[in-house]
Amino acid sequence: MQKKNRDRTKSFLKMSIVDAHAHCDIPCKIYDPSTAQIAALTVIRMIDIIEEAIADEGSSEVKTINTINRAIAKKEQEAERVKHETRIIWGDYFKGALIDDAPDIHTLAHNIMLTASAAKQAVDRPTAEKLLQQVNQFAELFWKSKGINVKTATCPYPPSEPTVYPVIEN
Repeated sequence: MQKKNRDRTKSFLKMSIVDAHAHCDIPCKIYDPSTAQIAALTVIRMIDIIEEAIADEGSSEVKTINTINRAIAKKEQEAERVKHETRIIWGDYFKGALIDDAPDIHTLAHNIMLTASAAKQAVDRPTAEKLLQQVNQFAELFWKSKGINVKTATCPYPPSEPTVYPVIEN
């Protein structure tokens, strides 16, 4: 019997293992929209940095191009992060009665996907601000589904935009 188990183990170890990337489909029950909010804030900040680089007449052309290229790459990466983090919570957390309590969640999540795509396609602060507003609405629905009150406050770092925070009481 032990030999049979050893053979099975050896066979298993020889199998090709493919990397899997997910959050996390176990399910772990660890969900928090703050990652999407920070990503949306970063999209706004990258647009500000692009506009600042363009306006900086004392900077060399190479430095300006470098700054703009890096900021565009980061803006697009963070807009995609907004979509990813929203999909996780929308698809893995909002189910059954939670959807009944937040009937607009499907439309809101879909609109976040559309706005995040638009934010990737352009350097447009109003679009990025709209993305943050939508992600804040999503965060508010999420926290309310857990019975946690929220407050809106200006984030303490650039771009200093209104952000929804949970009110955690001990």
